[in-house]
Amino acid sequence: MTIRRADLSDPVRFVKGVGPSRERQLANLGVFTAEDLLFLFPRRYEDRRTLTPLSSLRPGTATTVIARVVAVEKRTTAKKQLSLTTVLISDGQGMAKAVWFNRVGLENTFRSGLRVALFGKVELRNGVPQLVAPEFEVLEEDDGEEELLSIVPLYPATAGLHQKTLRRIVRTALEEYLPLLEEFLPVSLRERRRLCELTEAMREMHYPTSRENWKTARRRLVFDEFFLLQAGLALRRNRAEKPLERAPSLVRGHFVEEYMNRFLPFVLTEGQRSAVEDILSDMERTAPMNRLLQGDVGSGKTVVALIALLAALDGECQGALLAPTEILARQHFLRLSPVFTALGIPCALLTGSLGVKEKKEVYAGLESGEIAVVIGTHALFSEGVSFARLGLAIVDEQHRFGVLQKHTFRAKGSAPHVLVMTATPIPRTLTLTVYGDLSVSVISGMPPGRKGVKTSAVSPKKLPAVLRFLKERFHLGERAYWICPLIEESESDLSAATARFEELSAEFGAYGVGLLHGRLPLAEKERAMEDFRSGVTRLLVSTTVVEVGVDVPEATVMVVEDAVRFGLSQLHQLRGRIGRGNTEGFCILVCTPSTPESRQRIEAFCSSDDGFAIAEADLRLRGPGEVCGVRQSGVTDFRIADLLKDQEILRLARAEAFALVGEDPELRNTPLLADRVFHVLGMSLNLVETA
Repeated sequence: MTIRRADLSDPVRFVKGVGPSRERQLANLGVFTAEDLLFLFPRRYEDRRTLTPLSSLRPGTATTVIARVVAVEKRTTAKKQLSLTTVLISDGQGMAKAVWFNRVGLENTFRSGLRVALFGKVELRNGVPQLVAPEFEVLEEDDGEEELLSIVPLYPATAGLHQKTLRRIVRTALEEYLPLLEEFLPVSLRERRRLCELTEAMREMHYPTSRENWKTARRRLVFDEFFLLQAGLALRRNRAEKPLERAPSLVRGHFVEEYMNRFLPFVLTEGQRSAVEDILSDMERTAPMNRLLQGDVGSGKTVVALIALLAALDGECQGALLAPTEILARQHFLRLSPVFTALGIPCALLTGSLGVKEKKEVYAGLESGEIAVVIGTHALFSEGVSFARLGLAIVDEQHRFGVLQKHTFRAKGSAPHVLVMTATPIPRTLTLTVYGDLSVSVISGMPPGRKGVKTSAVSPKKLPAVLRFLKERFHLGERAYWICPLIEESESDLSAATARFEELSAEFGAYGVGLLHGRLPLAEKERAMEDFRSGVTRLLVSTTVVEVGVDVPEATVMVVEDAVRFGLSQLHQLRGRIGRGNTEGFCILVCTPSTPESRQRIEAFCSSDDGFAIAEADLRLRGPGEVCGVRQSGVTDFRIADLLKDQEILRLARAEAFALVGEDPELRNTPLLADRVFHVLGMSLNLVETA
């Protein structure tokens, strides 16, 4: 007979006490293997170490009691027809009741004289203390109190799986599988950072013996999550900087100097100059640049990107700029192509809406090298696109994940430099995780001459006053956006946006009113934007399709309806569409915050125009998964770490991980660590080659 050896990758059904129905219930908690069960940490704990006599029960407290069953009653309530099980208990010093609603068959569990332990919240009914829906355990006569009186873990809940059952399953898994979990951190690192052993941390996390021991255990496990991620990011950066193919060394020359001296209509800010130096220095190296460029809305990222493209052309290479939408791609093209044309540089636009003939012409020009710069959307990833010698790829952050790893812009015979531009400021903690493998340049400050934007919140009752204010601004020749909360492109939201457009058309028809939303055909979107840009329409009723990159300097007013439905960073992006010229901007939030959190968010937004401060506030209020569109498996989905509370541990783990990978780029000296990194993060960080 062959004895099966336990393995951490065992399906969870191999754990004693888990059958097919339990397996399905555990799957709802994201538990599929024995290892998943080990890392299913409690969401909170109950301290049941103090035993309370029934005579000392106090209403409103949660408590543990040990008593004997005196009587059992089951009945149906008259009003709501609920099944009610009542158990009368006594400990010799006092009497109390335990009650449960709709627990089928529970009355058969209890009998007179049975010894039981119960834990629950105490209420007082008709002068008699009672425990409402308490957890309970039937005791043998020789069961000691010390095993019952402990700190008890409470795990994430799922329908049909009671806490007591889940605790028993987890305890079984700990006994059988925890010894198989190997320590992967080097001893020197553990000693230097005073980290406890992994198995000790796991036991304490599930069954803490004291608060101090629990804190020590949590610190180790938080460090592990951050350290593994940072080690993976360090490995990915190493691979990017030491590819099989070298990047072209691109030294600034004629095109950069010509643009800076003859065509640049303003002086670069200190932040822009610093970012340009970072980028051009990277591009001179033969290790491919992997740099993140971020700055606040309106800080001048596009000009920095243009200079980088010109440096690529100085190095006799091609440049590509990938935009997230066709509207933005066309806007970039309209804004940048006159510069390229004036410098004698052939450029092209490549989007999905181009006809077959036009696409083929662009493909041919890129492959021959005749086209030096291409601006486009995801169409740049089409199979037909091949570059003669791509030197620089500039990518919007919305295409940061997934696409780049599998389709990286490849030139024939070289690896391009890559610059990632974010559309919104990112909190530092997320920069260290989501973009942790990239070098970072931050454009601080704004171009001179900006008057800024005043932001205020008004209730829907004030709409007539808002309409009067708009009319005043239109008389001054200014333009305005009216943003409707089309979050999910739902039919109801779309109807609301269309209805608002019709109402505003009746009010402001003489000034011209346009409509823009995601479901319009591309030609209609372009016409709506061009009419607004040229002044044919003064008011553009729009959904959030204008939040990224649209640039109309004459637009000075933005009205955002139902503003509580937007995240702070999204509101900041929208606000960034106004006040881009030399005239003061006005952002009006129409909303009725219904919760303390929503009021706090709106107040935070109105009181600050600093995108980085707003991003930090958004992170605090909504959590990392909802901010900046960064919900990525293996990047912000931590089991136990908290990006807000654990920032110091994150910085510590990053420093240790990058130092270790710097000394041992393939982790050959720490094979257990290498195995763990690839096991936990291999696919999500693209450390494992896939077809």
